[in-house]
Amino acid sequence: MSTKADPLVNKDIANHMKQPWWLGYWQLARMHKFPAGSILMILPCFWGYIFGTRENRPEPLELARILAAIFVGSATLHCAACTLNDICDVDFDRQVERCKNRPLAAGTVSMPAAWAFLFLQTAVFFWMLSFVNKAAFLCGTLGAFPLHAFYPLMKRITWWPQAWLGLAMNWGLPTAWLIAAPQDVKSVPMWTLMFGTFCWTIVYDTIYAFQDRDEDIKAGVKSTAVLFGDYAKPILSLFAVAFVVALAYAGYETQQGWIYYAISVGGCAVHLLWQLVTVDLDVPEQCRLTFRANADLGYIMLAGILGEWYL
Repeated sequence: MSTKADPLVNKDIANHMKQPWWLGYWQLARMHKFPAGSILMILPCFWGYIFGTRENRPEPLELARILAAIFVGSATLHCAACTLNDICDVDFDRQVERCKNRPLAAGTVSMPAAWAFLFLQTAVFFWMLSFVNKAAFLCGTLGAFPLHAFYPLMKRITWWPQAWLGLAMNWGLPTAWLIAAPQDVKSVPMWTLMFGTFCWTIVYDTIYAFQDRDEDIKAGVKSTAVLFGDYAKPILSLFAVAFVVALAYAGYETQQGWIYYAISVGGCAVHLLWQLVTVDLDVPEQCRLTFRANADLGYIMLAGILGEWYL
């Protein structure tokens, strides 16, 4: 029997040894893809905070300062969530072509080191959250645990992990809203907007999940992409309509003007229509690009809100 080593394996080991020690952690937190992914959690926080200031609008510089802090806090939580996801999914990741080179799956970061890194990120997030009012703190804590903490388990127990992700990704919206207006815990427009973003996440993450649908079926991973199958586009169209209706109703409840309806509501409607008409769910690269294009939708929504506030 030959004892000659596989040159491809040796090459991978050599490449791993050449990497700087911090690169695996950088990749574990998805910082090498930043702001992709993170921005889809950050932008709803921006929307929520700005809506929350509707009765006491800050000066542009003050708004920029607060949004910068929200940006850092939201990005930190998203990085922690990505780290936890890789910890929980390491065995699945080794079976999926797109994921097999992630640090834990590839062995460039050890499991104890990943847990320590997760603890550090979580500590930074809660340190930042400690500066907000009680209502926002409690809301933000719920976003971190159980919503983000339990998400990696959902794909094992339900066909609807994207629904849980819809809560986790967008829980920063009511948290940020309550930073500006802690009295709005029972606000109808706040929870309407939250419902809308929940529906939006189901749309974009189902499209994202279609990249790995065939491999997920083999690995036993559950998702709405697997569940919806050939009916995905009609079903996602219903969630897209619900998102747009929620934007319109939240605008009505907060007495928004034509700029909001033209840019935020109209722009998001056109963008979602473009996504669902043009994406070929059987082509992984199209799914990836369409998923990433949802950041543009988020910026369109933000532009309409800011235009309504300051023009």
